[in-house]
Amino acid sequence: MSIDRNALHEEMTAWRRDLHAHPEFGFEEQRTSAFVAAKLREFGLDGVVEGVGGTGVVGTLKRGSGNRAIAIRADMDALRINEQSELKYRSQTPGTMHACGHDGHTAMLLGAAKMLAEGGGFDGTVRFIFQPAEEWGKGALAMIADGLFERFPFDEIYGIHNMPGLGVGSFRTRPEAFMSAEDNFEITLSGVGGHAARPHSGNEVLVAACALVTNLQTIVSRRMDPADIGVVSVTELITDGTRNALPGFARILGDARSFRSEISETIEKQMRVIAEGTAMTYNVKAEVLYTREFVPLMNDPALTEEALAVAHELYGPSSVATESKPMTGSEDFAQFLSKVPGCFVFLGNGEHSSPLHNPTYDFNDAGLLHGANFHTAIARRRLQAG
Repeated sequence: MSIDRNALHEEMTAWRRDLHAHPEFGFEEQRTSAFVAAKLREFGLDGVVEGVGGTGVVGTLKRGSGNRAIAIRADMDALRINEQSELKYRSQTPGTMHACGHDGHTAMLLGAAKMLAEGGGFDGTVRFIFQPAEEWGKGALAMIADGLFERFPFDEIYGIHNMPGLGVGSFRTRPEAFMSAEDNFEITLSGVGGHAARPHSGNEVLVAACALVTNLQTIVSRRMDPADIGVVSVTELITDGTRNALPGFARILGDARSFRSEISETIEKQMRVIAEGTAMTYNVKAEVLYTREFVPLMNDPALTEEALAVAHELYGPSSVATESKPMTGSEDFAQFLSKVPGCFVFLGNGEHSSPLHNPTYDFNDAGLLHGANFHTAIARRRLQAG
């Protein structure tokens, strides 16, 4: 049974824009989850379960007698960003917007569910996983803790993220390390604040904090093998000072990226050494809180080849490339790949797209069918009917 792809694209566009207008932060995706579940039931899936991992949804579609199952995942959550656009479907929720394209990811997977439900063409089971709370790295673990693999078993998993700067219909992925781990850190410096006119009367922390921010940059440049990939970024410096009062307390926050656990451990160890040494130099106290939020995303080599084969058929060789280097962004999909093999890919959002996490960003609706077609094709290839 063939499906009218033009009509489906119009439908997907309407879904995507509705989701864009009603963004919800991680674990708050009540409306989004209800929307997804209603659509999956409308398509006639064999089973739709809500509330998986809080606000996650899993839909199941079975055809034939095959005993293999694959999963396809989309993320649903938005970001705490004020949208700056004049779009007719701009966010109606102040302070929250779909600035990463999860509205598009959700619409693409819904489109694939409809195509596979109506057209079949596979022998086995497809699990459609709609994940909450990707942005802060908690949603995948919540679904796993809620028995995702036991309740909805599958053998392999696939996912898509849009990529600004790449042309619509362009495809990128790579085997093995594709995206990095993310660690978060918070360093607090405690001293004695005082009058700005009398710095000698206390042990203020601002100069120490500024020195520490600079010293942390030596972790990658001087304390790691240049052949290893690592990033240490300070993103916030907060004090309790004011115009004429020197601070007695400062917080330095940021994140670190790496692809191997040994590098993460090295960064943490050296950060503690540098923080303690800097604090001692300035006669203040330091405390380091270091947490690991995202694991590295490791694509299975054989399944990456399968994804590339599908992409070549769909988009043509000129639009498909294997990334030469992994990227230092992080993705919660990696938690699923730590349990089963699979492949995560990028699809272009257009050369002139605003960056991800930008208040002017918008998912490019021209890419919706490209994503739905990829999901559909990988399911049929991996669950080929006899």
